[in-house]
Amino acid sequence: MRASDRAYDTLRQEILDGALTPGTLLGEVEQAERLGLSRTPLREALSRLIADGLADQTKGRGTVVSSISAADVDLLFELRLPLEVQSARLAAERGDPARFTALAQRFTAAEKTLQARDQAREDEHYYRLTEELDEAVAEAVANPYLSHSLRSMRAHLVRARRLAQHEPERLASSAREHREVCTAIASGDPETAGAAMLIHLRRSLAYITAQHESSPQHRSLTSNREESPA
Repeated sequence: MRASDRAYDTLRQEILDGALTPGTLLGEVEQAERLGLSRTPLREALSRLIADGLADQTKGRGTVVSSISAADVDLLFELRLPLEVQSARLAAERGDPARFTALAQRFTAAEKTLQARDQAREDEHYYRLTEELDEAVAEAVANPYLSHSLRSMRAHLVRARRLAQHEPERLASSAREHREVCTAIASGDPETAGAAMLIHLRRSLAYITAQHESSPQHRSLTSNREESPA
């Protein structure tokens, strides 16, 4: 793997995981030293992150991790709703029922454990399970163009979801909604699958938007971004 690809993958994952929070300065000298590479491949990695919308080039500060506003979330969901609903419909027509039945059972188990004592660990386990569902749907649909569009969009949604700081009750509700999506896909009924996905997405949008709008930290980050010209 090229040094620039390794740097890109590492920084991208750290941004998605929340290890690098919005507004974090991605200084060339510091990041190159931390990642053990020269500044040239690091610059290539930073350019790719900027192109992805995961970082911004700001005047006076340099490259920083981009922020996500409630307005950004609305725009992302305008794209997400038709893509995800269509994916669920196609997965119901083309997918392996046994695979989605197994996922439904795992979401049932996840719902029961999300309010366990080690909350952070359970949350992370749940997020990984949702990623498995995304992969299962993508493989069932077998449309590389649709999968590419969803992958690009989901990178931003992962950040929005983590920054929203989901409460245990919402995560448990989300697990139930995902279980219903899996069950509908396994049934082979595209209309039911699309409807179940639409219900989940609308509830997710309402929750994430409310959380972002009520977060003082988020409002501050958004304000700083608007005041810093590119």
